[in-house]
Amino acid sequence: MLFERIESEGLAHYSYLLGSGNEAVVIDPRRDCQVHVDRAAQEGMRITHILETHRNEDYVIGSTELAARTGAEIWHADSQLDYAYGNPVADGQRWRIGEVEVQALASPGHTPGMMNYLLHDAGGRLWGVCTGDTLFAGSVGRVDLAGPERTEEMAGLLYDSIFERLLPLGDGVLVLPAHGPGSVCGGSSIADRPWTTLGIERRHNPRLQVASRQEFVEQTALTQPFPPYFAMMERLNLEGPPSLPRLPTPPPLAPEAFQTAAGDGTIVDLRDSLGFQAANIAGAVSIWTPRLARYGGWFLPYDRDLYLVAGDGSVTPAVRTLVRLGYDRIGGALAGGMEAWQSDGLPSGSLMNITVPQLRTLFEKGGEPWILDLRTADELENEGRIQGAYHLPLTDLLARMDEVPREENIFVFCGSGVRSTIGASLLARQGWRRLTVVMGGMEGWQALSASRR
Repeated sequence: MLFERIESEGLAHYSYLLGSGNEAVVIDPRRDCQVHVDRAAQEGMRITHILETHRNEDYVIGSTELAARTGAEIWHADSQLDYAYGNPVADGQRWRIGEVEVQALASPGHTPGMMNYLLHDAGGRLWGVCTGDTLFAGSVGRVDLAGPERTEEMAGLLYDSIFERLLPLGDGVLVLPAHGPGSVCGGSSIADRPWTTLGIERRHNPRLQVASRQEFVEQTALTQPFPPYFAMMERLNLEGPPSLPRLPTPPPLAPEAFQTAAGDGTIVDLRDSLGFQAANIAGAVSIWTPRLARYGGWFLPYDRDLYLVAGDGSVTPAVRTLVRLGYDRIGGALAGGMEAWQSDGLPSGSLMNITVPQLRTLFEKGGEPWILDLRTADELENEGRIQGAYHLPLTDLLARMDEVPREENIFVFCGSGVRSTIGASLLARQGWRRLTVVMGGMEGWQALSASRR
């Protein structure tokens, strides 16, 4: 038997490949799906079935692309939706893959038609369950995607799915979720442990330590931020995305050609915070490549071409993330990076920065700096507030930008300095000029406070 989990870095997304004999099934394939084809072929298997746990909201599913390459049948959950491809799954439906068997288990909650998949070995023994976004390591799926008016209803269904359908399967059964830590569908509470079981989750998952269904509903029926790119994911994952025969290769553009082309698009600067602060192109949005999966969908448009600026010249990791989020309009990359841009004498700007000790000194001298704190409400509660700071979560910044005064010197603050740089780039793009990024953020603030005790 072949079994592998295939991770899509950045998105914290897991696909699963299960094979027996010369057949294989993929559960929740990623869009750049050749990895599934190649791995099955290495074992002398062909992919015959593709199963989806639900209509995904946070990445483009690769089912139609994988089916086009393999001829596999597609079976999708959430059959209440109007899919343009595949076949609807029924509760209890079974598929024979060589000598092993996969069985569908209706598990509504995260979505109304969520399906989990029970994995049985050649002897019929249940050893794993692909839980999609129902149950994670240390957390459970969000329940607000069907609309705020249905959160309590969906939370109750999620309780039933977990406590009445999943946990009774047995403590030793492996839990195989669709996401790991960092997913926007599981929040920051997903535990950073690579493998888990129903028994571990029953005993240690904080979200399952409840005395009643009502207590679970009260704790789980929460409305969470809804990134704007979710709407595009929902559409693409119903209609099927455009074909992606290979990963796009953005053409390298000389500085002047890049300047001309990007005038009708959006420049995305993929370098780290310090690189962007030192020199940047006017109007560029700063999103460091390792944070692109988390924040790209909040701030980048689908209706304009994207033009990329990288520090090391390689844009491949960023392109891979972008296409997984449905961004296919990538117009080009700056050949030679900012060094070439500046060598050609083209205009560039910079952002001021300040260290946490320097900011503390301003306070101690009686100053009252206008601090824009971009951390989340949970971070404020868990880590504390900066006295006098104005709280505006980064993900709300575009909608609430008019709350930030233009006449003040704005000190942009977050957990470490990465989000501050993103926020400062967005403000600068809209005409704010008196901006200073606080490097080190709350991590530095707490470290300095500890050193002074």
